[in-house]
Amino acid sequence: MITARRSQLALGAALIGAIAGLGAPALADEAEVIQAAPAGQSAPPAAPQGAPEQPAAPEQPPAPAAAPPPADTGGIDLFSRNTLHALVDLRLAVANGRPSFVNGGFGKTRFQGTDSGGYRADGGVYEADVIWQPRFGAALSANVSAGWQRNKEGRFDLMEAYLNYLPTSTIGPVRLSGRVGLMWPEISLEHSTGGVWSTVNTITPSAINSWVGEEVKVLGAEATARASAGEHDFSLTGGVFGWNDTSGTLLSFRGWALQDIKATATGYFPLPPRSAFLNRAQQDKTQNSVEIDHRPGWYIRGDWRPPYPFGVAVFYYDNEGDPEAVTKALQWGWRTRFWNLGINADVAPKTKLLIQGMTGSTIMGFPVNGQAWVHTDFNSAYALAVHDFGKFALTGRIEGFETREHGSEMGPGNSEDGWAWTLAARVPINQYLTGFAEVLNVQSRRGTRVTLDGLPSAFESQVVFQLALRAKL
Repeated sequence: MITARRSQLALGAALIGAIAGLGAPALADEAEVIQAAPAGQSAPPAAPQGAPEQPAAPEQPPAPAAAPPPADTGGIDLFSRNTLHALVDLRLAVANGRPSFVNGGFGKTRFQGTDSGGYRADGGVYEADVIWQPRFGAALSANVSAGWQRNKEGRFDLMEAYLNYLPTSTIGPVRLSGRVGLMWPEISLEHSTGGVWSTVNTITPSAINSWVGEEVKVLGAEATARASAGEHDFSLTGGVFGWNDTSGTLLSFRGWALQDIKATATGYFPLPPRSAFLNRAQQDKTQNSVEIDHRPGWYIRGDWRPPYPFGVAVFYYDNEGDPEAVTKALQWGWRTRFWNLGINADVAPKTKLLIQGMTGSTIMGFPVNGQAWVHTDFNSAYALAVHDFGKFALTGRIEGFETREHGSEMGPGNSEDGWAWTLAARVPINQYLTGFAEVLNVQSRRGTRVTLDGLPSAFESQVVFQLALRAKL
């Protein structure tokens, strides 16, 4: 067990080490386009994140037939079958395990078993969303999505709301685009762009992209420049943002998780037990979007797409948070920084490989003997392969994750190690319905399960079986 876990963390270290070997950021087309490009061919021009979702073969099911475009509108389409959509996610799940993080525990998924940790079944509607994607002209569009998520405060809330600018003209060989609003930066290789940021091939995202969905949503603006040099395509994106000062709270107090509940504009996530001092210092929940220190954060992303069936993307994020800033409600600023490396390859005509690694740190609180109250180093990596069989697609993923604690109030005993494997099938039923089946096994060790939650062991192995039906109307 330890050898397997160490092997996964070694994979993460190797992937992150590749970042240091890149003398300059590598550049490529958008991650979603990389996934969609057939083996042996160049990727098509990148669609802006915020344009209506396009079907990606072989990962995504066929999109609903488009309605006839309105006549003589000059590219303006505000309310039509093309711009308004609804999504519903129905589930049946069977899982074991101790209390989930959604119920204030240290469980690594949104599900949990019986009081004794045995298997328990659950089902029903897990998400319902409304998406509005108007076009205001040939170059200007928007993506606005709101939804209800089970285990997320039980109310309807805003997911994303941003304008997307994609002019048809160029500046010499350079094509420009931009976004402004509430949005997720382009980090995940597992999610579709636009819409409600849904996973494509699995029900449950990796630990990396689960956390991105929870704590890396920003309110800001970004600009992208794209160019080609011979048969090589490059792009460079830079963003400035606010309202992401609490990023890192969950990753430190709870650790990594594998789940698909996403941050909302006014929502929050509950926190598990903490030390007596940190229970007094920190509110028992972390808000998704809040501005505390009035200091802008920033990120930069470079992509490279060569004339071969693969692409590389490098992303760096720094929220510039003040770890000593705090609100009256005891929401703290966190200084969170990380590198992310993504590799997307067509290894056969109907087989794709995704590799993603992340390494970073987050700090909160005042220094004591030169060390902040909380100082968490975090690392994770996964490899995912998907093969399209025509009537269905089969996906396998394996990953490792860890945190290392160095804070004066959260010492090494709060660190964690873990690994997980996922096997999933996606079955397009028709243009409106897609079925999923998934089995997920997460094994992790975290000392706070014993010291703070009173469980008999720091180790837990959880298995989750899920069936899902997604309807897009």
